[in-house]
Amino acid sequence: MSTTVNATTTTQPLPRWSLAVPPAAVAVLALTWGRGLGPVLLTLVCLGLGGAVVAAVHHAEVVAHRVGEPFGTLILAIAVTVIEVALIVTLMASGGERSSSLARDTVFAAIMITCNGIVGLALLVGSLRHRVQEFRAHASGGALAVITALVTLSLVLPTFTTSTPGPTFSGAQLAFAGVVSLVLYGVFVFVQTVRHRDYFLPKSAADDLDEDGHADAPTTRTALASLGLLLVCLIAVVGLAKTVSPTMESAVASIGAPVSFVGVLIALLVLMPETVAAVRAALRNRLQVSLNLALGSALASIGLTIPTIAVASVWLSGPLLLGLGPTELVLLVLTVVVSTLTLVSGRATLLQGTVHLTLFSAFLFLAVTP
Repeated sequence: MSTTVNATTTTQPLPRWSLAVPPAAVAVLALTWGRGLGPVLLTLVCLGLGGAVVAAVHHAEVVAHRVGEPFGTLILAIAVTVIEVALIVTLMASGGERSSSLARDTVFAAIMITCNGIVGLALLVGSLRHRVQEFRAHASGGALAVITALVTLSLVLPTFTTSTPGPTFSGAQLAFAGVVSLVLYGVFVFVQTVRHRDYFLPKSAADDLDEDGHADAPTTRTALASLGLLLVCLIAVVGLAKTVSPTMESAVASIGAPVSFVGVLIALLVLMPETVAAVRAALRNRLQVSLNLALGSALASIGLTIPTIAVASVWLSGPLLLGLGPTELVLLVLTVVVSTLTLVSGRATLLQGTVHLTLFSAFLFLAVTP
């Protein structure tokens, strides 16, 4: 059951802080871009990054309230992923052979973060407040099926193909993977937003009548302003994450962790808006929205990154390593199995959240000590 909003009602303007934070974060980005970060600038970057994340979540919720679910979560997931993909291509173009595995590491990290970290955290905080939460198993299960197919075709097969040496695709294989990724993601978005949109709405009709549901929907002008400010916030998040990456590289080197762990840290920073939004939705007993965010982000990460990398490989020099290693394959299989068991019931408790967060902890631990 959907709620109707009286078109004659007035809406509150956007809070002043939400208007001030995005340009302030961009100003911090402009001030610190390409510079070494001392203690003062590092603190400024961290404050700008945190503020941009909070503002991004706020504006995403404004847009979601206007367009409804699942469009709101889809907009946030795609916006973050598009900017993330642009960052990956930029780093690969300037990083030389050292960045040959950047796309693989980033996409795999995004899958582990979304399917275990974000899902596990949402299940944990939601079950602590509401004990048992319900969601639509056929919707989330379908999203997991697409994720499994995409990650297998894009990141698992290169390890076993024989046309080229190493965990790589030939040109024809990469083109095929790119087309298939784009087609599968496009069909999923069509099903999510048109053909079976109701599958991805909150399980209980009562969920639509919570405290947020009683608020007047924002005007089109307010929603468009929030959409623009959301994009500004996401650009600031990704840019500030890149700015702080040299500092993270030094910190990673000082603890003896592999260079690939920097990609994990950057992915964690970039996915902060989805994490905060998913946790807030779970606390409001809207677990389906949390799952839409987490699984939708994983799908967008694969479905948009692989086709883009396939096109960019025309001018990128050096090998493009896509195949996962043995440790990553074990974590991926375990994640798929556990996610299937979690999503098949349509009900979530504290136990499932703990299991997913344990897998996420194992991923982080093995990323530091492979």
